[in-house]
Amino acid sequence: MNTQQKNHTMIRSEVPEPPTGTEKLKWYGPGLLWMLSAVGTGSILFTPRVASAYQYELLWLLLLVVFFMWIMIREMARFSVITGQSMLEGMHTLKGPRDWAVWLIFLPQLFAAAVGIAGLSAIVGSALASTLPGSNWLYSILVIAGCTVFTASGHYMKIERLSRVMAMILMLLTVVAAVVVFSDYQSAMAGLMPQVPEDHDLYVILPWVGTILAGSMGIVWFGYWTASRGYGGGVAEEQPGRTRQGEESQTLELRTQRIRAWLKIMTGAATLGVVGGLAVIFSFMVLGAELLSPQGVMPEGSDVADDLGRLFSEVWGVAGRVMMFAAIIIALGGSILANQDGWGRSFADMTMILRRGILSGLPDLSRRTFKRLFIVVVTGVVPVGIVLVFENPVQIMSASGIIAAVHTPFIVLTALFVNRTRLPQTLRPGLFYSLAMLVSGLFYLGFAALYFVQLAGWI
Repeated sequence: MNTQQKNHTMIRSEVPEPPTGTEKLKWYGPGLLWMLSAVGTGSILFTPRVASAYQYELLWLLLLVVFFMWIMIREMARFSVITGQSMLEGMHTLKGPRDWAVWLIFLPQLFAAAVGIAGLSAIVGSALASTLPGSNWLYSILVIAGCTVFTASGHYMKIERLSRVMAMILMLLTVVAAVVVFSDYQSAMAGLMPQVPEDHDLYVILPWVGTILAGSMGIVWFGYWTASRGYGGGVAEEQPGRTRQGEESQTLELRTQRIRAWLKIMTGAATLGVVGGLAVIFSFMVLGAELLSPQGVMPEGSDVADDLGRLFSEVWGVAGRVMMFAAIIIALGGSILANQDGWGRSFADMTMILRRGILSGLPDLSRRTFKRLFIVVVTGVVPVGIVLVFENPVQIMSASGIIAAVHTPFIVLTALFVNRTRLPQTLRPGLFYSLAMLVSGLFYLGFAALYFVQLAGWI
């Protein structure tokens, strides 16, 4: 048996002193980055659709999923803060067929990545086609090609910064617009009580649930962002628990104390991300319920951008419509860049892990080269083919959201097992977080089961 597959605990050999006082505020960046990237299709596309169909009846479900998301991203980042390794490395150590957990993330996400990029690009293409001469599919392909070139070359940070600014502006405008039109307070209050709409359609609800704040890999990416920011010391080059030659090892008590402080800071960043995201998603729910539902409009088909443009045009006229289109083009365009980079990085990391086993025969390429290959092929070439076959952005993104909802239970429950078996006893998740992770995984598993039952025609 590989020594890394043995049941052992993992902890950093060195932990930097955590910030205190107002210095902690500088470390909330990962929460903001995660929020800006997470508030994408789940907010702009699926939330208005759900609100148009059911008004505020599923507000309770939104709050529940946001709570679960807070639990999930926090526990994903826990492993990286404590060990200096990604959760994927933790899954690599699990017993059983070699790297089985990594494979069960890798393969479904290859499909999810291609479909997700195709869907995002189709929505951006719809917005461009609404303002410029040309067809949706042409602009969608141009968007994919342009984003792929920038991401694969590594020269996309300036565009990504612009997209973050536009995403922040979109979020602020959405909240303001929601405050202006919000009037049905009684229905919103009634929506806090768990209820199931009489004419519920899982094909409408499930993609929304799967993309609220983040998809299945978005949960993993929060751990990446905290690690790259340097929480607990960032990603360690040495193996967990091994001290570099010539260094005096810190005592276990000191490392544990400092890690607990870093975990509290990480919890604050996660809380900032989900609370900010909730404010934006609820605002889109208000706009959908107050503006689209009375008119019987549900954003769908190739004219999805025109339907979404109503959300701002009803409040600010033509200027609002222009603002919405600009936000879709720039903010979601930035999401394409971020997702291509995130998936490319994740796939490269998984490939490097799998090369230690069954894929040992792969060429000896660098992580950067693997990342570029995945960006070009999986998030570039394949999405173009999907766009050519399926021109409906909602149909494409619905498939992506359903994949995310179905795949989430495995990622969450496996991460819970890794944290409970690979981390030191004193730093493992306690009863509350363990039960919350378990319930989160079972919740998504239940939704996935319902969808497959409906797909089979049994209900």
